[in-house]
Amino acid sequence: MFVTVVLPAYNEAECIGRLLREIRDEMDHLPIREIVVVDDGSDDATAERAIAEARGIENLRVLRHGRRQGQSRALLTGIRAASNELIVTLDADGQNNPADLHTVFQRYIEAQSRTPRLMIAGQRRKRRDTFVRRISSRIANGVRSAMLHDEVRDTGCSLKLFRRDDFLELPFFDHIHRFIPAMMKASGVKIVLVDVDHRPRSGGKSKYGLWDRLWVGIHDLIGVRWLVKRQIAKVEMEEML
Repeated sequence: MFVTVVLPAYNEAECIGRLLREIRDEMDHLPIREIVVVDDGSDDATAERAIAEARGIENLRVLRHGRRQGQSRALLTGIRAASNELIVTLDADGQNNPADLHTVFQRYIEAQSRTPRLMIAGQRRKRRDTFVRRISSRIANGVRSAMLHDEVRDTGCSLKLFRRDDFLELPFFDHIHRFIPAMMKASGVKIVLVDVDHRPRSGGKSKYGLWDRLWVGIHDLIGVRWLVKRQIAKVEMEEML
């Protein structure tokens, strides 16, 4: 069960180098065999900083979008390009702590024997964000949970582990990265939640504000709720057959 780490990145030149070195340090103790950085049309030196780290990290690949296409599309590009069965996703800003990869993978090993279709989803113990980001995220998470019944309090935590095939079988749409647990659960994947660390930004700026987290997310919920119902009906039909 080898792992590919996928890092969607946009204008994270100040953070990407340190994060890649931290992941490299964890590779000696975990079955991580590949890191795929997807530079989503950055206008800074994100790709160049990542490429510079390739001298010290075996199987580090840097892919580039010619223009910005969004986090969901960058995630899809990285997962499609991955060579391994298991995918771990993290934010490229370094706020997810690579030290938590041990806990995430251990929980996967413990639960995988009981259910092969499984996703481990991190949920942040203590947010190291501004007050506005914390409040907007809490409201958006509450509305999403009430409408989708995914039972996940922190879907915005990017630290997740899942099977590559399970993700690629989902219907893709822009902003799917906000709803991966709900979509996975609707398709029959078991979700296991794990408390993880959350660190302050070491540099760069957040790419999301109040309107991105609230109104765009709430608008997406209408379509996602329809997709979730369709996925559940599909799974129930397959089980009957």
